[in-house]
Amino acid sequence: MMRTGLLVVMCLFSLAACVEEPEVSPKMSFMENCAACHGAGGTGDGPAAAGLDPKPADLTTLSARNGGTFPRNYVMTTIDGYVRGVHFSDAMPVFGDGDMGATVIVENPDGTGTPVPEKLLALADYLESIQQ
Repeated sequence: MMRTGLLVVMCLFSLAACVEEPEVSPKMSFMENCAACHGAGGTGDGPAAAGLDPKPADLTTLSARNGGTFPRNYVMTTIDGYVRGVHFSDAMPVFGDGDMGATVIVENPDGTGTPVPEKLLALADYLESIQQ
């Protein structure tokens, strides 16, 4: 009887080790990392925005400000911190310095692939989903 109980416990621990950690949803990632400044809706009206100069961008108008096309590469390099103009506030964290998750390969229009951290891609997807 004791051996059976031990076997069951060992099996449960083995199964638990095989289960992947649940990923944070793209919206939750936005809420945790961006909403304080950019607001819950992404319009630049977060509680920390009042003290910032320049003011946080309205992230719901990225496509409109780019001729109707979502500027995915610009968004990802801005979040990552790889390419930023002088108009960015020092308050905007360089997320590329932290853990952006495992890398996935994103196919380019020419058929080549670019490695992109999963969380970075998820944030870009979320921002594309809130465009007006």
